[in-house]
Amino acid sequence: MNTALPCAAASERNKEPILEQLRRFLPADADVLEIASGTGQHVAHFAAALPGTSWQPTDYEFDNLIPIATRCDQSGLRNVHDPLQLDVHATPWPVPDHFDALVCINMIHIAPWSATPALFAGAKQVLREDGPKLIVLYGPYREGGRHTSPSNEQFDASLKSRNPNWGVRDLDEVGAEAAAQGFRRIALERLPANNLLLVFAG
Repeated sequence: MNTALPCAAASERNKEPILEQLRRFLPADADVLEIASGTGQHVAHFAAALPGTSWQPTDYEFDNLIPIATRCDQSGLRNVHDPLQLDVHATPWPVPDHFDALVCINMIHIAPWSATPALFAGAKQVLREDGPKLIVLYGPYREGGRHTSPSNEQFDASLKSRNPNWGVRDLDEVGAEAAAQGFRRIALERLPANNLLLVFAG
């Protein structure tokens, strides 16, 4: 009998649309670092659907590591490494420096703004020079300083009421931080529920 595991409804809804985009952009044999793996629902789904890829899940919260590992073990996955605790502000990151791609889903709006430049700076250090050097981000964004929907504006207000350092980020500001570390945006995909998937390459 499987152990009961935390399950986020949003992750169940968005994992398949995100996977469709990962199929387009990730090499079939990509070595992928996931930042902010949370419940592990995404990494387990992606690893099962993309058996030629290898995944390293991480999370800021130590208490999330066992559920992530348990979910992947229960799924019988052999292409997922044991999860590691990682704070994007740490220098250096406690992971190898041989990844082809970094995937980060729904993190930068529930973290202080400093996590965004730290994410790109850390990615620059761990994405291998002879690889595609891809960064895939997913979540809600403002465009031109404006929210793209009333629901995103309400979500932004809710986030800031919980922590004034959180909030929906602006595409131009995120792009500027990417450019500062040598990454350029190569794709913007509009996914359900007013979320965007961004792909950067180094």
